[in-house]
Amino acid sequence: MIDQESLDAIRDGVRGLCADYSDAYWRGVDERKEFPEEFVNALTEAGWLAAMIPEQYDGSGLGLAEASVILEEVNRCGGNAGFVHGQMYNMATLLRHGSDEQKQKYLPRLASGELRLQSMAVTEPTTGTDTTKIKTTAVKNGDHYVVNGQKVWISRVQHSDLMILLARTTPLDQVEKKSRGMSIFLVDLHEAIGNGLTVKPIANMVNHETNELFFDDLKIPAENLIGEEGMGFRYILDGLNAERTLIAAECIGDGRWFVDKASEYAKERRVFDRAIGQNQGVAFPIAEAHIEVEAADLMRWRACEEFDSGKPAGASANMAKYLAAKASWEAANACLQTHGGFGFANEYDIERKFRETRLYQVAPISTNLILSYVSEHLLGLPRSF
Repeated sequence: MIDQESLDAIRDGVRGLCADYSDAYWRGVDERKEFPEEFVNALTEAGWLAAMIPEQYDGSGLGLAEASVILEEVNRCGGNAGFVHGQMYNMATLLRHGSDEQKQKYLPRLASGELRLQSMAVTEPTTGTDTTKIKTTAVKNGDHYVVNGQKVWISRVQHSDLMILLARTTPLDQVEKKSRGMSIFLVDLHEAIGNGLTVKPIANMVNHETNELFFDDLKIPAENLIGEEGMGFRYILDGLNAERTLIAAECIGDGRWFVDKASEYAKERRVFDRAIGQNQGVAFPIAEAHIEVEAADLMRWRACEEFDSGKPAGASANMAKYLAAKASWEAANACLQTHGGFGFANEYDIERKFRETRLYQVAPISTNLILSYVSEHLLGLPRSF
């Protein structure tokens, strides 16, 4: 059961911290294509990024619901939670499937901020969302695995200490089910980069640090295998469901930011001797955006409740991400249209947030793939691929 009073306290706390980081701060970070180190450190020191780490490992012991509120508020305050969300959803895989030794070794240091787990390497350039066809391999050789292959669109590698890696440990033609034979590993990036791992940054339209990775006989200690060999695809779904739910929360934060921004401007801006918000052509798109954001929010809470109670959360997580990404994008368009030419001016921050929220129509899972999932798994329609 979600405790609204606790969630309100979290909102107040995050808003208080975000108040120290103005629109000008985020504008500058975006213009310079920088990582907001100062903000991330402040969020870490305040304990917000340790929300989902159990108390026995020095975390807050909170659930996905509380974590989602933290990220929502960062975006609603005009920031970009994309710089920190990986720490939360990547942790879900380690929390649920890591050994006691792994959790004891890493979680307290992640909670304190000594370590960052911001990266997850799954996607490959030739397979995209067809994860079972990944070509990166991990071959066991004594007390270590040797990794070869390539990954793409892997975020925050330069600002993370650890990375979760999905690789094939059994060739696809040797498994009974194509989802078997993949394993997940915890990679120490400081040891890996330059010793079998090459990182190539990808310039893109959003200040979203992402990279292409090349593995050339990278050695990973066997003790860094998470869970049972060959079961990595099932394990990583927990992290992906958390990821999609948290992204939904960020989109809701964006959507509310756009609706608030558009509403205020529509009340203040006067043309033809009256506020432009008096015109239904201006007011109705804003109202519609508000309705869609609020509706998406309800699915977010369902996904959180299922995930936190240990129920299957795949369907709700996918639908929450779909609805919230669509709602935030429509809110962004309504906000930009309301502001007219001023919406394109950097000083209003709309064009920055417009670019940021557009990403979530494509990543971390495209809207078409979600529709395919719903068609097959919820409606029983024939598989399309």
